[in-house]
Amino acid sequence: MSDMPPPGSHIHLIAVCGVGMASLAGLLQSRGYRVTGSDQNVYPPMSTYLADIGVNVLPGFRPEHVVPRPDLAVVGNAVSRANPEAQAVLEQGIPHISFPQALGQFLIGSRSSAVVAGTHGKTSTTALAAWVFTRAGLDPGFFVGGVPLNFGSGWKVGAGNHVVIEGDEYDTAFFDKGPKFLHYRPEHVILTSIEFDHADIYRDLDHVKSAFLRLMEIIPANGTLVACGDYLAVKEIAAAARCQRITYGDGEDADWQAVKVEFSAGRTFFEPSYRGKSEGRLEAAIIGRHNVQNALAVYALGRTMGIERAQLIDGFRTFAGVKRRQEIRGERRGVLVIDDFAHHPTAVRETVEAIRLAYSGRRIWAVFEPRSNTSKRNLFEHEFAAALALADRILIAPVYQPERIPDGERLSVDHVVSEIDRICGEDRAQKVESAADIASVIAREARPGDIALVMSNGGFDNVHERILQALAV
Repeated sequence: MSDMPPPGSHIHLIAVCGVGMASLAGLLQSRGYRVTGSDQNVYPPMSTYLADIGVNVLPGFRPEHVVPRPDLAVVGNAVSRANPEAQAVLEQGIPHISFPQALGQFLIGSRSSAVVAGTHGKTSTTALAAWVFTRAGLDPGFFVGGVPLNFGSGWKVGAGNHVVIEGDEYDTAFFDKGPKFLHYRPEHVILTSIEFDHADIYRDLDHVKSAFLRLMEIIPANGTLVACGDYLAVKEIAAAARCQRITYGDGEDADWQAVKVEFSAGRTFFEPSYRGKSEGRLEAAIIGRHNVQNALAVYALGRTMGIERAQLIDGFRTFAGVKRRQEIRGERRGVLVIDDFAHHPTAVRETVEAIRLAYSGRRIWAVFEPRSNTSKRNLFEHEFAAALALADRILIAPVYQPERIPDGERLSVDHVVSEIDRICGEDRAQKVESAADIASVIAREARPGDIALVMSNGGFDNVHERILQALAV
């Protein structure tokens, strides 16, 4: 479908309670459409958000939810062809598009699109770019798979000629198995990293690389690719782009490097250096070497697009971060509770190292839930053990919804615990059966100055608040 329905038309979203789809509902409402939605699991915070903006959410998936006939249906990624509502849409010939197609049509349109792609760091990098562009006066539209604290929402239409969007390599819909980012018409691309992930849809690293290769092929010749040279897979794939290519990273051959890096009190100071020439010191409320690289990518893209250095410095200095990305949730009895979305071994390692750098001398409890489709599989048992072993104490929850992974492919938490203890040479890790039990262990054994670092890509049974409540007793 290429023609957008006019404002006032009825758009129905199937599986509206996902974070991205709920945000899309808000975006469509703001553009003057009458929006309804349906979902199997309707609960806060998404149900509250949708009710507050006036979107009527119908419980469950039923054919009658598309009667009377909407002008357009948007089908969420989690919806299968067997879904009763999806079947009704197909049988009745109701015009329908995927969530990424909707963003391409209703948010990007004819505007210049800057897509942030890669295995790691997409959300934080996109949020930082959106804020930096905003402070530079570009008034961009944006769509982020998280909530930037500067905005309080993961989306904004914007009145400017630029859109900053998080480009996911996950597949699009049951009727389109290509990666989502192919629908985002990229003029500029930041490519942060390429590693094997999403084991439910990709066979191996080469299969992942084939998706990113397709992204390189659609960047126009007058566009820009800002690529991290620290990953061999990124170098290999970036070579296929026919646009201007700019590299960043730690290597001496990188166009942009971050030099004189310092971490202090939850803030980072560094100098972006272009081919050996420093552009002066800047600061940002980020921690960890990986976030320095993400920030360097945004700086490099900003300079390439002609944004003045003083405007970039202001944007970095005033950036407040993103919910669930090294987010401080509270402190009780001197124990700091931090929440992070890490769910891949590389992300877990970088997050633990970042907290270690930012809070030198403090004991770190790594609390981990194997919840993503990759982390629930036994592909990375050794890598997860090595990453988690960087913490001082490790608590691992059972695999989330283990029945969805065949026995022979499922991660063994017991194996990971044993491997951590072998690496550390001591009993440092344990499997803990529930969020309530995790809170009890920390309340009983943590001491003032400790940090409870919670890592999961889901709600984790609200373990963060459970820990804080247990510490308050």
